[in-house]
Amino acid sequence: MSDLPTFFERAATSPGIAARFADIHPPLGPQAAKVEADRCLYCFDAPCTIACPTHIDVPGFIKKIASGNLTGSARTILDANILGASCARACPVEVLCEGACVLNHHTRKPIQIGRLQRFAMESLHASGAGLPFAPAADTGRSVALIGAGPASLSCAAELRRRGIRAVLYDARPLPGGLNTYGVAEYKLPLSESLREIDMLAELGVDFHFNMPIDAQTLADLERSHDAVFLGVGLGAIHRLGIAGEHLAGVTNALDFIAGYKSGAIDSVPPRVAVVGAGNTAIDAAIAAVRLGALDVYMLYRRGAEQMSAFSFEYEHARQEGVKFLWHVQPTGIHGADAVEALTLVKLAATEDDSLIQQAGSEFTLPVDLIILAIGQSTHTSFLGDSEKVRLERGRILIDRATGQTSHPKFFAGGDCTNGGREVVDAVADGKRAGIGIAGWLEGQHA
Repeated sequence: MSDLPTFFERAATSPGIAARFADIHPPLGPQAAKVEADRCLYCFDAPCTIACPTHIDVPGFIKKIASGNLTGSARTILDANILGASCARACPVEVLCEGACVLNHHTRKPIQIGRLQRFAMESLHASGAGLPFAPAADTGRSVALIGAGPASLSCAAELRRRGIRAVLYDARPLPGGLNTYGVAEYKLPLSESLREIDMLAELGVDFHFNMPIDAQTLADLERSHDAVFLGVGLGAIHRLGIAGEHLAGVTNALDFIAGYKSGAIDSVPPRVAVVGAGNTAIDAAIAAVRLGALDVYMLYRRGAEQMSAFSFEYEHARQEGVKFLWHVQPTGIHGADAVEALTLVKLAATEDDSLIQQAGSEFTLPVDLIILAIGQSTHTSFLGDSEKVRLERGRILIDRATGQTSHPKFFAGGDCTNGGREVVDAVADGKRAGIGIAGWLEGQHA
C-alpha cells in the first residue's frame, strides 16, 4: 500500500523560503491568458510542437484556452505529457517550444507557451478535478519501476492507462526525483511537484519509499513482476579531490537545493563559492544570493562561451548579483575546523584545447561555504557485474524508440540513459518506455 499521503503532510515548504523564492515567471490571469492565446497563429506545421520532446499539441491547447475550454486544454497537455504542470515551470522553453515559435522570425515576441501551459494546468487544479482519464481494465500484469523521478512517473502513467499495474520503488522519502529535490524553488516549488504526483496516485500508481535497491532486491523484483523499468537517474556529484575537501562548509549543489527546498537550510554564510558552470550550478548560486549571502562567486575552468548553462540562465544569475571567475581551478581548501578560504590557480588553453596551470598565478579567495556542481557520477552499480543490461561508460544502453535494454524484460529512461538532460526529456523517455513495455507484454502474452 502506498504511504504517499503521510509524506504530503510532512512536505510543506517553509513560509520564509517561499517568500524568498517567488516565481521568476508569475502566473497569467484569465484575461492575460486570453489575450496571449489570441496572439497564437495556430500554425499547421507547428514548429513548437516539434520542438517539444513530448510533442504536446501546442496550437491545440492554446486554441482551447482562447475559446474558454480550459478542461480540454489541460487534457490536450496531459495526453502528451503527464507532468505538464511541472514542465510548464521547469522547461527551458526559451530553447524549446518558445525558441521555435515562428514569431521569432518576424521580430516579434514569441508566444508565452510555458505560462499558458501553466495557466491551463492550474485551472484544472483549481477546479478540483483529477486527471481527465481513468486507468484501463486490469490486465493482471505488473511492472516494477526503480526510482520515482520524471521518467518513472511518466512510464507509470502510460502503463496505468493500459491497465498494467505500476509499482514504484524509491530510496528517498519523497517521490518526484529532481522535480522534488533538485529543481530551484523559484522555478518549481516542492508543493507543486507533490501535488502533481498526487494525481498519479489517484490513477492507481503504487509508491514505496525509503527502499534502496541492490542486486538481490532487483532480482526479487524481476521474478515478481512482468517487466522492470530503470529510472534511477544519476549518482553523487563529483568531488574535487583536493586537500581540505573534508572540512565543514563543503557541500554539493543537489544536497544544497534539496536542503533549502525542504526548509532544512534557511540561511547561508556571507561568502559562497560555487564550483561549476552548468544549470544546476546557476540554481545553487542564485539560491545562495536569495538566502542572504553577500558575495557569491561561480568558478569555472573555462570561459563564458564554454559554460554548459543556458545563456538566459547566465544572464539571470548576473542580474541576481552572482559574480563569475573564469579560467580558474581550485587547488586547495583551507580552514581550521570549517572552510575559511579556497586556493585557486589560473588556467590557460593550449593549441589542442587542453588546459594548463599558469605558473605563479595562484591566489586565495576567502569563502565560508563551497558548493560543488561539477557533474554527477553514474548510478548503475546496483546492477552488479551481471549481464542483465548493457552499459556504456556507466550509462544504460536502450533502444530509443521503445526504451528496451539488451535484456528484453528490462526497460530504462531518463538521466541514467542520456547522462543528464532536461525534465521534459526524461518524461519523453518514460512515455516511450511505457508504450514499449505495454507492446512487449502484449506480444509476450498473445
